[in-house]
Amino acid sequence: MKKFDTSVTKVDNEEKMAGLAIFTGDIRMDNAYFAINVRSEKAHAKLKGIEVPKLPKNYYFISAKDIVKENVVNIIASDWPVFADKKVNYIGETIGLIIGPDKEKCIDLSKQVKGIYEDLEPVFDMRNSYVHKEFTKGDVSLFKDAAKVFSEEFTTGYQEQIYLEPQAMLMYLENDQIVVKASMQCPFYIHKAICRTLGVTEDKVRVIQPAVGGAFGGKEHYPSLMAAQLATAIVKIKKPIKMFFDRREDITYTTKRHPSKTEISAYMDKKDNIIGVKIHVGIDGGAYIGCSMVVLSRALIAATNTYTFPNVAISGDAYCTNKVPSAAFRGFGSPQSIFAMELFINHLADYLKVDRMALRMKYLVKTNDVTSTSGIFRDPIILEPLIEKAMEMSDYKRKVKLYSKPGSLRGIGLSMFLHGCGFTGSGESDLIKAKLRIKKDKNGIVTFYTSQVDFGQGNRTTLKRIVVDTLGIPEDHVIYGAPDTNETLSTGPTAASRTIIIVGGLAAKAAQHLKAIWKDGEEQEIVEPYVGPSYIKWDEATMQGDAYPGYAWGVNVVEVSVNPITYEATVEGCWSTYDVGHAIDERILLGQADGGLAQALGWAYLEKEVAEDGMFKQKALADYAIPTSMDLPPMETEIIDNPFKYGAFGAKGAGELTFVGGAPAFALALEQAIKHKVHNIPATPEYIMELMNHED
Repeated sequence: MKKFDTSVTKVDNEEKMAGLAIFTGDIRMDNAYFAINVRSEKAHAKLKGIEVPKLPKNYYFISAKDIVKENVVNIIASDWPVFADKKVNYIGETIGLIIGPDKEKCIDLSKQVKGIYEDLEPVFDMRNSYVHKEFTKGDVSLFKDAAKVFSEEFTTGYQEQIYLEPQAMLMYLENDQIVVKASMQCPFYIHKAICRTLGVTEDKVRVIQPAVGGAFGGKEHYPSLMAAQLATAIVKIKKPIKMFFDRREDITYTTKRHPSKTEISAYMDKKDNIIGVKIHVGIDGGAYIGCSMVVLSRALIAATNTYTFPNVAISGDAYCTNKVPSAAFRGFGSPQSIFAMELFINHLADYLKVDRMALRMKYLVKTNDVTSTSGIFRDPIILEPLIEKAMEMSDYKRKVKLYSKPGSLRGIGLSMFLHGCGFTGSGESDLIKAKLRIKKDKNGIVTFYTSQVDFGQGNRTTLKRIVVDTLGIPEDHVIYGAPDTNETLSTGPTAASRTIIIVGGLAAKAAQHLKAIWKDGEEQEIVEPYVGPSYIKWDEATMQGDAYPGYAWGVNVVEVSVNPITYEATVEGCWSTYDVGHAIDERILLGQADGGLAQALGWAYLEKEVAEDGMFKQKALADYAIPTSMDLPPMETEIIDNPFKYGAFGAKGAGELTFVGGAPAFALALEQAIKHKVHNIPATPEYIMELMNHED
């Protein structure tokens, strides 16, 4: 019997259904001022000066001249300035803030501020690399002896997160501290960013998490920029300050998924056996590195996907362009490279004149195989049962034959995929160093603290379930303290599919230790540090070793039809199977599965965002289309239990996994429907029309 064989009502269900959840925008402070961005109108230019109109009393202009300590946002790379100073590198970069008590007045004044520029030549294509990574497996010198070489190129576009709640932040002074409440993913990222910009000690900053309306990676790093800007202002103004983006500003100027270009070559011997593959992944990082180096790393590590080849040469570059910086987005680089590999191996089968599925199964990864980074897949891999179940659910074998007939304009595609759980390599042990605090009062009420933000994915429910079950006490005796840097130790960011596998494991261990020393009528506290599996050995410089403590696996099947007049694709069916270890709450997991796949399908064929001369053409939901319930059929999902040795009750990460396979499954279905190969997404009607009217 499963450990958690029933689902429970989400902890925040009633407050959200009743509209009682307090989001950042719901917090009222009578004396709060409003901050409005003054943004660069140039993609690349020297900033010679800033003309500011005479400001009324209680209105301020804050810029780089007001920086207290460091004009840099504390992200993974330290190259993004809080305020542009002497140079601007993308349209929309903040050159200053207008702050005052009336929001409409602030907006009017912001339009009167003028930057004085000297144009520099902008770069909008992927030619200038600011991060390069590469690694090999096996003997790549054998490539020169290949009897055949097959090469292709694939591209993917931008994607906007479209979280329900746009970027929002409130900052005020209280008890000699700067207090921040924000729509965010990572309280301690914001905390560090303010401390660095102001040059203050950690006790001078407090970050408190209110309710958060969605994130998908878009609130991992960008709120650190907002926080550094407002902290600079509050030192001077000493008034509470609010910064709320409307949807247009959010779409136009905040971070997106990295566009990508992936080149793959396969080398075969005289018997058509694959000697090895060579892969290069390029991603458009925009004006600043930010976190592009780790997005690139994950893209490269995932580039061989669920296949194992004896010899591998993988390289990649993050390119600097004069566009809005790209950053985290669900999947963190792996959807781009996995999209390319899934299509490539099917196209390779056609080139070799062999059955597509037979070729994929020939090179399918198995337990104890060597990973692309020369680590080991140690845990049981149940890909074959996942594939068989997905085929059965979707009637794949019958349909793939039926839709192969000329003129059907219908297709079915199957993708297989993996996702590494947690931070890459030794990141969890050496960089994050998570610590979870749990305490019991004299009445036996247990409170535990993590820095994990519940922005809709159900952390408050699943993590609490782990502690309740481990301690064996009533649910109402356990309190999950909302992240508050005055109370909470850092358990790391809410990102990288790490919450359940890493923090859930910490919560279980902490609860076990508390249970072992439990004494009625006494206050007790435990601080549980993260200790990674002993087998994790990783060299970041060479990208060699075990990249992740564990992997989650999945299969998506998507069925599509194409209208021969409008060239519009319609998704007719979706079936999925997943191995996420053991589900803590299956209903929450199914919600992630439906949402992740819907978001992936949007990226695959609906969501087109184009930057022209450095400015996004799509600026609102009126011209940036996302899937609605009318665009999607009912989705059928099966979770196959395969407990993970090092996860809480056998759990692994799931949030990103459910996104990864949607785009290649859609593209493979589209290929069958239109009888032409797909190399680029989004597959808009215009692109489909070009393919259908082009002779291969």
